[in-house]
Amino acid sequence: MTGAPASAAGGTGRRPAPGAKLGAAAVNQASLWNIANILTMIRLVLVPGFVMLLLADGGYDPVWRALAWAAFAVAMITDIFDGHLARTYNLVTDFGKIADPIADKAIMGSALVCLSWLGDLPWWVTGVILGRELGITLLRFWVIRYGVIPASRGGKLKTLAQGTAVGMYVLALTGPLATLRFWVMAVAVVLTVVTGLDYIREAVVLRRKGLAAERAAR
Repeated sequence: MTGAPASAAGGTGRRPAPGAKLGAAAVNQASLWNIANILTMIRLVLVPGFVMLLLADGGYDPVWRALAWAAFAVAMITDIFDGHLARTYNLVTDFGKIADPIADKAIMGSALVCLSWLGDLPWWVTGVILGRELGITLLRFWVIRYGVIPASRGGKLKTLAQGTAVGMYVLALTGPLATLRFWVMAVAVVLTVVTGLDYIREAVVLRRKGLAAERAAR
């Protein structure tokens, strides 16, 4: 073998497809400072800014609430894109695995707590949603040795409903829109509970299968 390139040794000389170059470049650049992680960092930085905007001037000024909603919307959008980019271009990193769920829970948790503190949202709603998120996180660690519980379609709908409902509560809505946001939040709470119970069922099944496999391997 001469070690010469294919084009010099009678090969076709065709250039790699643009998509192949993009994929290879993405794999090579899967470091801390890739685009997916940068979007996650932006979401983390937005959390304190969002809280300050939401609570500015006593927390009831429509202009400040609109700015807070804009920050919340940007955070939700980055949540969609960072995960998609990480999976599509193989940009998954240990930092992203840890920081992404922290950023998600930080922006949602801060919004719920602030809204309840302002009296816009009942504390029990905040307790149900945050309790579910904490419980599912602990549940994932409980069964992690046996496998990973994937995000279900119901879980994705729950996230969408929560983001929409919280966003509507962040805005200073009145009249029919204020009534509508109540029902959107009601749907979000129902999905939160139902999907939480489904995750518990999946975790129990996964653990039983894992234990059975361990006993069979002895």
